[in-house]
Amino acid sequence: MTDDAHAAGVPTLTTAGVTKAFGGIPVLKGVSFSLLPGTITAIAGENGAGKSTLMKIISGLYAADQGTVSRNGRELSCGNVQEAIAQGIAIVPQELASIPELTVYENLYLGRETRRALGLLDRAAMIRAAAAALSRFGLDIAPTRRMGGLPVGVRQIIEIIKATSQGARVILLDEPTSAIAAPEVEMLLRTMRALRDQGVSLLFTTHKMEEIRAVADRVVVLRDGQLIVDEPVRDLSDDDIVTAMIGRELGNLFPDLQAAGSEVVLEVNDLVLAGAHSGFDFEVKRGEILGLAGLVGAGRTELLEALFGIRAVASGEVRVAGTTVAPGSPGRSIRAGMALVPEDRKDAGAVLALDVLSNASLPRIGDFTVAGVISQARRREAVDAAMKAVALRSNGLGQEVGTLSGGNQQKVVLGRWLIGAVDVLLLDEPTRGVDVGARSEIYDLIVTLAGQGMAVVMASSDLPEILSFSHRALVLANGAVAAELDRNDLSRPDAQDRIFRLASGQLSTTQPGETTL
Repeated sequence: MTDDAHAAGVPTLTTAGVTKAFGGIPVLKGVSFSLLPGTITAIAGENGAGKSTLMKIISGLYAADQGTVSRNGRELSCGNVQEAIAQGIAIVPQELASIPELTVYENLYLGRETRRALGLLDRAAMIRAAAAALSRFGLDIAPTRRMGGLPVGVRQIIEIIKATSQGARVILLDEPTSAIAAPEVEMLLRTMRALRDQGVSLLFTTHKMEEIRAVADRVVVLRDGQLIVDEPVRDLSDDDIVTAMIGRELGNLFPDLQAAGSEVVLEVNDLVLAGAHSGFDFEVKRGEILGLAGLVGAGRTELLEALFGIRAVASGEVRVAGTTVAPGSPGRSIRAGMALVPEDRKDAGAVLALDVLSNASLPRIGDFTVAGVISQARRREAVDAAMKAVALRSNGLGQEVGTLSGGNQQKVVLGRWLIGAVDVLLLDEPTRGVDVGARSEIYDLIVTLAGQGMAVVMASSDLPEILSFSHRALVLANGAVAAELDRNDLSRPDAQDRIFRLASGQLSTTQPGETTL
């Protein structure tokens, strides 16, 4: 029985009583819901709520301990990926399965290559077919381009095209927008709407309310492995969804900023990055949060890495609390009182296979070492205090960081700096991939640290984060400062539009607060 044979309102996919545990710890507890053809369902919940596990069970990657998954009323075998694919179910995971070294068309036809009569690959036919498929989804790229050279958002859409070209009628998207820029997000959302119009059922996870409002017809909320809400979007407010996710009313997401001090802690004088043509000049005061806004490629991450000493600089000076910090050495930066929380916590921020104790003490292991011997008692005491300060939720300091939720992983990466003195805290996308409950806790923590005297420099692609959470902001474009905006600028009704236009070069500025077309 095909989807086309279904009348409106008949489920194309159903889960019934799906239960799953890992190591005796329940992850899903009897989850039951349905997807209808031609609809988009958002699945929301805090990190660790069971969203990704549920998707992997539906797609056959995991076997449920109890319960069933049915496609068009036909129960699927437990944990059978090939059967799920044959029944038109496809998953686009957070970690994309495409092969970067191959071309677009080779990725699209991997495992189902078109061949001539003698078995030779018919590359010309595959290229033509790939070009037609890309065109149908509005992608103006050559099928012969290398996959690894494309933006992540474009690669995600190509994975979706691959799934639909194989006959997928149920598509699962796990955090599809967590690591892509705003223009790519809009492209992806357009693709999702187009698939819905073709009768495809889509299920996607997200932490962003604006994306739920933009495309979802229905919202399923999981909390601690249980289904809490399954309702049409139009019947729920944002507060309803958040309360269902975290089990309490969140209140104001962004805490009130405390007044910054008068002492300059971070001084950056004509800092020119290697290969750049212009320098950075700015100061950050004690207790001040300086936001760095800009489009992907604007240079925010590069600036933070240069300040911390892990990216080469051509010239310039960085001073922390009046002391010049020689470039090119993270160790010197740490000793000077500087700390960095990188954008990619999984690859650059934490060692997922190590436990909380090891991860939290890595940057300052020398502080607990005498004659090559680590004082375990002192290390454990210091790490325990730091993790309590960030309200880490774990099974103890011996738990592997990779088994923590995204928000708690971020707390480990941030909280480990509290073991020693920090004057300057550099944050690169501090809440990326973090659910709304943990995000609120991280905001509270950052404001608290600034209130204790840290100077904070925060790069973020989340404009509401910049607008609500910064005393001042620098808008970067093409590796240089395009504008400096004060608190009054950030409070203007058109602030978000102005930042985007400044970052994209549609608006120019000569002085803070003074813009001209």
